[in-house]
This record gives sequence, structure tokens and C-alpha cells, in this order.
Amino acid sequence: MPTTFRSSLILALVVVLTGIGAGLGGMLLALLLHGIQHLAYGYSLDSLVSHETFLWGVTAAAPQRRLLVLVICGLVAGVGWWAIYRYGRPLVSIKQAVGEKMPIMPPKTTLAHAILQIITVALGSPLGREVAPREVGALAATWLAQRARLEPSMHRLIVACGAGAGLAAVYNVPLGGAVFVLEVLVGAFSWPAAVIALATSAIGAAVAWIGLGAESQYVVPHFLLSPALIAWAVVCGPVFGVAAYAFSRVTGAARANAARGWRLPVLALINFTLIGGLAMLLPQILGNGKGPAQLGFDNELTIGLAAILLLVKVLITTSSLRAGAEGGLLTPALANGALLAIILGGAWSLAWPGVPLGAFAIIGAAAFLAASMSMPLTAIVLVAEFTRIDHDFLVPIILAVVGSMCVSKLLVRWENAGKKPA
Repeated sequence: MPTTFRSSLILALVVVLTGIGAGLGGMLLALLLHGIQHLAYGYSLDSLVSHETFLWGVTAAAPQRRLLVLVICGLVAGVGWWAIYRYGRPLVSIKQAVGEKMPIMPPKTTLAHAILQIITVALGSPLGREVAPREVGALAATWLAQRARLEPSMHRLIVACGAGAGLAAVYNVPLGGAVFVLEVLVGAFSWPAAVIALATSAIGAAVAWIGLGAESQYVVPHFLLSPALIAWAVVCGPVFGVAAYAFSRVTGAARANAARGWRLPVLALINFTLIGGLAMLLPQILGNGKGPAQLGFDNELTIGLAAILLLVKVLITTSSLRAGAEGGLLTPALANGALLAIILGGAWSLAWPGVPLGAFAIIGAAAFLAASMSMPLTAIVLVAEFTRIDHDFLVPIILAVVGSMCVSKLLVRWENAGKKPA
């Protein structure tokens, strides 16, 4: 067998197995999340995948139960991450794993880190759950790339594609997972990278259908496109850029100064207990933000409630990172954008009425997500796949994303210029 053909065959096998491994990992993590949510809040106990949402479950639960679950979340988060940092090997992020030095992700520590994220988010942590399946997908890809003895550049690409396939699996976003690989992890486009990213993400999403079904993340009503909505997207896009810049700076500082040592379990317990107390009055704040986003898309939030939820979500997301909790910011950022859009859209409707608040929310979610995580293409694709919105809505979404990205990048440039010595 010629060497070139044999190498191509091995690579193809690694690509397929990476997609399968990431898909199974994402599916199992999602099922674990649902199981813990149902058990903790006492709903849908007969089925891991049900039509009763997490928001419905926490709202139906007694206020005292919400507080108790969040106290447990604080104990689990504090002791769990303290133990990981104390006894585990140093963690290697996905960004580091796909870098030039190619450090290997420690399997046991990474797996424990991922599972702990899922447990805490299921119990009510305001952080996102998307990092865990990406870590598991990257871990599977690393193992396969090592066994296949791939050259360094292909090794890094396979690890990145494993992370993207994990994202695709847990959210059922095959195109979004591939675009995330190219835009965020690889940072460049090439046909081999695109083909491998698309293949692994599609396989990962399809494998996850076995346990999760081919469901969309959000169910949205039919919205009509209008000139007023397009004009709002152009005018308010820069506002989302400013807000996203502020959010990324605040959360970045909180993560950089996260508690370690004995302070971690103490602050985690205090933080999540306070969140539990707030949740006794506002059950919508629990979880990664999917609930508030769905309420926004469904036109079920008033401007006042959206403002309260936005303020509280930003505060508890930041405080959780500062207390040492781990998790992603994808869904929290999407929810923040939707909530801010309802406020801005409500003000706009005073002069130009007729546009449902949910239509504003979808556009704002994409604009805020794009600027806060510096991934415009990924944000557009993810929101389109999350909501399965009509194709025409891509026009105001893209216009808002362009405005938000330009302003946020301008603010970053000014910040960096201010840091340079005179």
C-alpha cells in the first residue's frame, strides 16, 4: 500500500472517530446535565429528555428548594475546583492545545474539570456549559492524533476540530461548530481545514441525535422583516459593541482574579448561596441564560423585567467567575444581548411601534455574542442554527454584528493605545 494512500486512510479514520468521540461525549454530558437538573428541581423524573424546560422546572420548584440546590452547588463547586487545582495536573486549555507548543491536555484532570462544569450548570450556575463538551471533544481528538502519529500541524487541526465537534454535538449546530473551528481556534481558512472541520462537526451532531434528538435550541415565533427593524439594527449595533466590550472586560478581570486556595470553597459557597437567595424571587436567573433568552424570543418579557434580569445576570456571572467557578460565556452573552435588545427595542417602539420585542432580541443576541467573544461569523451562524430563523433575518443580524464588532474593536484599539508607554 503506497505511503500517501495509507496516510490519507489513517487521517480519514481519525476524522470519523473524532466526530464520533466528540458526539458521544457531548451527548453523554448533555444527558448528565438533564438528569441532574430533573433530580435537583423535581421535574420530568421519568425522562432525561423532555419538553419541560429547565426554566419551567425551577419556576415550579419551591423557593426554599432553589436556595437549597444553590447551596449544594456552592459546596460542589468550591470543593470540586479546589480539589482539581490542589491534586490535579495543571489544566491545558483548548487554545493552548492547538498552539505551536502543543501541550497535551491531562486526561483525568480535564475530564473532571468538564464534568464539574456540567454538574454546577445543571444545579443553577449562571455560566455556560459549552466549554465542557469542547474539552471532551478535544481530549478524544488528542488521543486519536497521538495514536495515529499525525504531524504537528494536522495534530493541532484535529484537536481543534474535536472541540468544534463537541460544540456541534451539544447544541446541534453542525455548521456553527465548523465555523467556530476556522474562525476562533485555527484563525485561518484552508480547504483541508474546512473539509475536516465540517466532517467532524456534522458527524458529532448526528451522533448526538441518538440521545438528544435533532431539536433546535430555541423555538421562536414567525417574525416579519420590516424597514424599522433594519434601521434599528444599524443604529443599535454599535450600542451592543460598547456593552459587549464592557462585559468582556468585567468578566475577564473576574476570571483573571479568580479565587484560589482556601478562598475558593469559601467564596463559592457564599456566591451561590446569594444566587439562591435571589432565585427565590427571580427563578429566571438560574442556569446559563437559556431561559431568559427564550422568554425574550417569545415576547414574554416586559422592558422592566428584562432590565432587572440583565443587571442580575451580569452581576452573578461576574461574581461566579470571581469566586473561582468555571464555565463558558457563550449562552450568557447570547442571553445578555437578547435582554439588552428588549430594552433598546422597547425604547425604539415608542417612536416606531409594530415590531415584536422578540425580533429585536434575536438580532441583539447575535450582535452581543459576536462582539463579546470576537467571533462575528460564528455568532451569526450559531444564532441562525439555534433559532432556525427565516433567511431574510440574516440582513439585520449581519448589520447589527458589523456595527457591534467595529465599535468593540475600536474600543480595544484605544485601550491598547492607552497602555503603551509615552
